[in-house]
Amino acid sequence: MAGNAGPKRQDTRKFVENLSGAGKCIAVLTSGGDAQGMNAAVRAVVRMGIYVGAKVYFIHEGYQGMVDGGDNIKEATWESVSSMLQVGGTVIGSARCKEFRTHEGRLKAAHNLVQRGITNLCVIGGDGSLTGANLFREEWSGLLNELLEQGLINEEAVSSNSVLHIVGMVGSIDNDFCGTDMTIGTDSALHRIIEVVDAIMTTAQSHQRTFVLEVMGRHCGYLALVSALACGADWVFIPEMPPDDGWEDNMCQKLSESRSRGSRLNIIIVAEGATDRQGQHITSSFVKDLVVRCLGFDTRVTILGHVQRGGTPSAFDRILASRMGVEAVLALLEASTETPACVVSLVGNQAVRLPLMECVQMTQEVQKAMDEKKFDEAVRLRGRSFENNLSTYRLLSYRKLDSELPNSSFNVAVMNVGAPAAGMNAAVRSAVRVGITEGHKMFAVNDGFEGFAKGQIKEIKWGDVGGWTGQGGSLLGTKRTLPAKHLAKIAEQMRIHNINALLVIGGFEAFESLLELYEARAHHEEFCVPMCILPATISNNVPGTDHSLGADTSLNAIVETCDRIKQSASGTKRRVFIIETMGGYCGYLATVGGLAAGADTVYIYEETFDIRDLQANVEHLTQKMKTSIQRGLVLRNENCNENFTTDFIYQLYSEEGRGVFDCRKNILGHMQQGGAPSPFDRNFGTKVAAKAMQWITRMLKESYKGGKVFTNAEDTACLLGMRRRAMVFQPVAQLREETDFEHRIPKEQWWLKLRPLMKILAKYKTFYDVSDAGQLEHVTRVRPKDFQPSV
Repeated sequence: MAGNAGPKRQDTRKFVENLSGAGKCIAVLTSGGDAQGMNAAVRAVVRMGIYVGAKVYFIHEGYQGMVDGGDNIKEATWESVSSMLQVGGTVIGSARCKEFRTHEGRLKAAHNLVQRGITNLCVIGGDGSLTGANLFREEWSGLLNELLEQGLINEEAVSSNSVLHIVGMVGSIDNDFCGTDMTIGTDSALHRIIEVVDAIMTTAQSHQRTFVLEVMGRHCGYLALVSALACGADWVFIPEMPPDDGWEDNMCQKLSESRSRGSRLNIIIVAEGATDRQGQHITSSFVKDLVVRCLGFDTRVTILGHVQRGGTPSAFDRILASRMGVEAVLALLEASTETPACVVSLVGNQAVRLPLMECVQMTQEVQKAMDEKKFDEAVRLRGRSFENNLSTYRLLSYRKLDSELPNSSFNVAVMNVGAPAAGMNAAVRSAVRVGITEGHKMFAVNDGFEGFAKGQIKEIKWGDVGGWTGQGGSLLGTKRTLPAKHLAKIAEQMRIHNINALLVIGGFEAFESLLELYEARAHHEEFCVPMCILPATISNNVPGTDHSLGADTSLNAIVETCDRIKQSASGTKRRVFIIETMGGYCGYLATVGGLAAGADTVYIYEETFDIRDLQANVEHLTQKMKTSIQRGLVLRNENCNENFTTDFIYQLYSEEGRGVFDCRKNILGHMQQGGAPSPFDRNFGTKVAAKAMQWITRMLKESYKGGKVFTNAEDTACLLGMRRRAMVFQPVAQLREETDFEHRIPKEQWWLKLRPLMKILAKYKTFYDVSDAGQLEHVTRVRPKDFQPSV
């Protein structure tokens, strides 16, 4: 793989190569309900385990397989996890096992593990599966003593298997586990729901219908809440926050108002576990009958059921599961006798390890709070991600009467700049509606700064952005033109329309534009207003943020295409595909797409490579073709090297692989920019735009003096970006130092740390710096005894 020499060892860094798995046996099992992405986690555990020199075993059929033993526990090989990355469900099987809940069942399981010397267990499942694993660990020494007394094992077996280490990964589509922002399978389930909602909206529009959709979530409303946020549903029912008494009249009134404003459809989403304040179930059929009885609307019910569990995993779930699988092996290698059983998890963009039982207890606290009808507390215990989703949904879905709105007398303009990116429209809708709720008059600028200079500015109302969430591209229109050429005209338009704040949604051009406007404040007082940029570009090349709006949708397009291309070779022996991705000089799409699609090699600008690397990669693929895996995937970022073009690499591989494999090439092109936004991008765009508008409101109040808005402070021209675990407003003037303007990329890019991980999973020897790996932390949100529900 390109640049395989890797960094030199330094004393300040810790490499995975220093953590040996020699002599250790790791077993991986999937338990409870299946979830898309479990296979990616299994694959990562197996390959990382083999990479560090450990023996890795599959336990088929979950805990049942552990109890039954025999052929259910098999040693895994590198090839045995090939081609499972894109498969939904779990290929090693999952079963609910009553026998493991008994002491006798766990004794049998312990005997089966000891016979194979397995003392490291990686469990992928929900909170029930993980609780069972922890109990097994606590009983381990007692179980060994029983086996010794029964003469089934000897003293040596007891001493050499004295400690059982357990690491959990949460695989659950419900996202009902406290301590992690996202569980494996949740994003894929949202994909299934949104695909259905988008399809239903077109038929509902045709017939002016109301649709009631029932989604999974017996005890957790995450799927219902986020899908409601992602499709702009009129009403949502979730177990954590039952509607207030009298909700029937309120809901019907809202649906009626929506129709009177010209909407041709209504969407209501019901979580299967939804109840009212008295604990009575609210079913989808009850909601349908209510709408028909009170409003006479043509209403239909769709129950999604197990469709949500099925299908291929999304790019997000594959990357999440791969990162967690590798992290799980690291946690097992570093575990000591004192280390508690832990779960590896993701908080923001950061991998963390949390004590398993702290997370389980917190998860049980949520149910307890719901049982005690302390619903505000239940929402708070679910975590910050759930809280943010709920507050944003409330902010956007309930339109206040004009008399109820604060009158701010501020005018705020919103615009798109640069290439279109999926999620831009969701962000505009959110910004407009939150702005109106804050009392501002919102203005839309068409066609970027070019349109701004020409005066293409008009007021935009609440109803104007209805149905925008699921639309791809940019409905406002966008251009790459920077404002420098038109500063005087733009300043004049800001004066004419009395624009007091500016929200720019776009990519690298948007960042450059805000810098130019900030620098022009010295000459044009009109730019001395709060200004904010939301990064939106498929390339993910804007400084100051780990994720840009649109990149997730693009990754899913790349991964879906790679899956199809790989499948096209299923009847052909020994074929290698060379695929070119977009991204300019930024290798994010190629690298992360390569990790999600199971690429053998990825060429990017940030990691230089020469002809020797190309030769080594061809030889690596030649060796691979001698195994049972006879397909290869090579990704190339469009600007990775001006001489080693896609054609050159294709011809080189074709020549050097002659007689061993043949080659095909694909340039993915603009299909990476199109399509409906993914659930992640809809949700992310909606939440960041709401946060940006609240910041703009605060800045406007602080900078309003003497009857006008004036501020030339550096911290009033900001970029809102995700940095590891938090959303942060950063002055664009400070981000200048972090930017390589010639190549339009940040000088430091977090995802480069994923490259060694991708190489390891493709069977390359490399240096993997694990000094930034998750450290064991504690769950900080404990349940206060005197908790007062928030107003």
